Amino acid sequence: MEHDDRLFSVDELAAYLTVPPKTLYVWRYHGQGPPGFRVGRHLRYRWSDVQAWIRRRIEVENAPRSVG
Repeated sequence: MEHDDRLFSVDELAAYLTVPPKTLYVWRYHGQGPPGFRVGRHLRYRWSDVQAWIRRRIEVENAPRSVG
């Protein structure tokens, strides 16, 4: 399996991002976090989706801000 295809559990992704697992559920509820999907009753995140979400967050944070 390619590393980009690896699936992360909520706990694994929370540990990687150094946020509480509850934060991922809150982000998901508000449509702000990385896209996840259910495998049965378990929430999973694909590594490539997490990487893309991180890249977008970095772009937003580094985007020039208009004054005024």
